[in-house]
Amino acid sequence: MTTVISAAQVKELRELTGAAMMECKKALTQTHGDMDKAIEELRKSGVAKAGKKAGRTAAEGVVIIAEHGKLAAMLEINSETDFVARDGNFTRFAKAVADAALKAKEQDVEKISALTLAEYDSHPVEEVRHELISKIGENVQIRRAIVTNPAAASIGTYLHGNRIGVIVELDTDNKELARDLAMHIAASRPIVIAPENVSPELIAKEKEIYLAQAATSGKPQDIIEKMVLGRLKKFLDEVSLVGQPFVKDSDVTVGALLNKHKAKVLAFYRFEVGEGIEKIVEDFKEAVMSQVQGS
Repeated sequence: MTTVISAAQVKELRELTGAAMMECKKALTQTHGDMDKAIEELRKSGVAKAGKKAGRTAAEGVVIIAEHGKLAAMLEINSETDFVARDGNFTRFAKAVADAALKAKEQDVEKISALTLAEYDSHPVEEVRHELISKIGENVQIRRAIVTNPAAASIGTYLHGNRIGVIVELDTDNKELARDLAMHIAASRPIVIAPENVSPELIAKEKEIYLAQAATSGKPQDIIEKMVLGRLKKFLDEVSLVGQPFVKDSDVTVGALLNKHKAKVLAFYRFEVGEGIEKIVEDFKEAVMSQVQGS
């Protein structure tokens, strides 16, 4: 007699082990719905380990771009080590997810996780991700994604290896210029398009620092104010795309280059692997000693 396995049972086993839905259903079917035995079966096959790995820091990985015509999707997909980021199973998964996100025009990570992957027999991204964790032995996370605006007249993309990715949207049809700007952004790291886009909070913070530094100069207050204004202007140029010297010709600013081509940057996106993730650096000797003492 075949035991009927409910969706609730599959969900519970998945939450307990972190294994993929199909693996959970298979284990429950084999054990006739016995939860403890199903967990044991998953542990034996190594699938249950994925749940434990899900809490580990994944700060390596790849930035990947899928592009078709005037549309592009860029994703950061993380692993725990750079070694795994070069593994064929990992790169195949990353490409498949990027292609699926582009096809669906989806940039919400949760919604991307629910998409199906044709390359993996139409299984959901989340299920394939869990299977990949079990196979490669490391945590894998889809961290972020962006899809370009179809209203852009042209887009430029650039990948520096597989660690830095940039997409630029222009209001004019100039693919070559858009790519040059993407390369520039990869190297020069602007945070906004123009000085007026810098947040008032950041400006206030920088001004406070400059005032404190200038106060020790012993110069009159009116001179200090001029010094601070000059430093603020320099700062705003440094962090804004249009104020930066163009990487291919430092005598020309990006703003002047755009004016020459009668073009305007509508938006740009720059992803770098692991930026903003706090990496845990473990002392190997201390880790071994703690295990010895705890045994």
